[in-house]
Amino acid sequence: MASLLWNRETESSRLAGMDCLHIEDDALMRLLPYIENKGYSKIIIAADAITSALAGNVLLEKLSKAGIAAYETIIKPNSCGDVVADEASVIQLLLDVQQLEAEAVVAVGTGTLHDITRYTAYTAGIPFISVPTAPTVDGFNSKGAPLLLRGDKITIAAKGPSAMFVDLTLLQQAPAQLIAAGFGDMIGKYTSLLDWHFGVNEHNEPFLQSTADLTIEALQACLEQAQDIAAGTREGVKVLIEALIQSGVAMLQFGQSHSASGSEHHLSHYWEMEYIRINRRQLLHGAKVGVACAEMIKLYKQLAVQDGGLDFVRDPHTLRKLIEQLPDEDEIRSLLKQVGGPASVEELGISDELLQRSLREAHHVRPNRYTILRAYNEARGLG
Repeated sequence: MASLLWNRETESSRLAGMDCLHIEDDALMRLLPYIENKGYSKIIIAADAITSALAGNVLLEKLSKAGIAAYETIIKPNSCGDVVADEASVIQLLLDVQQLEAEAVVAVGTGTLHDITRYTAYTAGIPFISVPTAPTVDGFNSKGAPLLLRGDKITIAAKGPSAMFVDLTLLQQAPAQLIAAGFGDMIGKYTSLLDWHFGVNEHNEPFLQSTADLTIEALQACLEQAQDIAAGTREGVKVLIEALIQSGVAMLQFGQSHSASGSEHHLSHYWEMEYIRINRRQLLHGAKVGVACAEMIKLYKQLAVQDGGLDFVRDPHTLRKLIEQLPDEDEIRSLLKQVGGPASVEELGISDELLQRSLREAHHVRPNRYTILRAYNEARGLG
């Protein structure tokens, strides 16, 4: 199957403001020449204990042998054993960046490590380089950092990567649940795009067709290659990581995350904050998003078939037609099962009480975003 975005005249790296984007076998081998070409002499590698063993140590050794002053910061886990993008993690990395007087920082890991790194680089005023270790999220090339500040999930302006080195050999080694999480993050585009169209029609939110088209194309590519993604083949992980990056490019093109983050992400963030509050181990972001997408489709489909179920909106006819175009919740759950991910809140370990509470309150996570869930709750006096 052809690549999604990078064979076009407008390449993704230019759209994202990157110097280069390499998606290939042994892409890690291209990192040292890039750093030498940029003239960097002091580099920080940001990793956790797992990603350090996967790639961080290899990069550290290569940089050091080339005469570059390199240091690896192993981000410490919290009391539950999770590495989280919170104040403590950012400060840990920032202090090392300042002490070394680093000229660039390399994120080696998945979404959380990238969020920690991108905000640290933004604060320090230096570039950051992306080395994904698993195809888990669509935020690798984002310019916003979702951080936990005093337990609340807040997205803050940060820095996109100056370059990305996506090593397919490395990604194929990723655990199956991480690959399934990336697929879940892409499945969430069904409801994020629906919520976006709703916000445009009902609340005059801005819209860009080319951004929606890029997102739809990326989602469709994942659906067509679901079997290969489930098997973790080279082609499967290549299609998935390209789709995730393309979704990120679409957000960069539009300047906001409407195309990729709707009510399903609000539920996911709500669950994350709850788990932080009760000191419980975190769940994979994409796993939560996929299941939350199924829950939102379940609710939206129910409203669409109820007499007067959509009376809380100005144009229920248009919204009903949009909802009818979506697959039903069973199809979504079947896709999630196909790639080996959780397909229900029960499989995630989310209690029914937390699910019901999040359905009532999660729209408050992003009060500036106008979703169907928000309009529905406001009509019920829960705004």
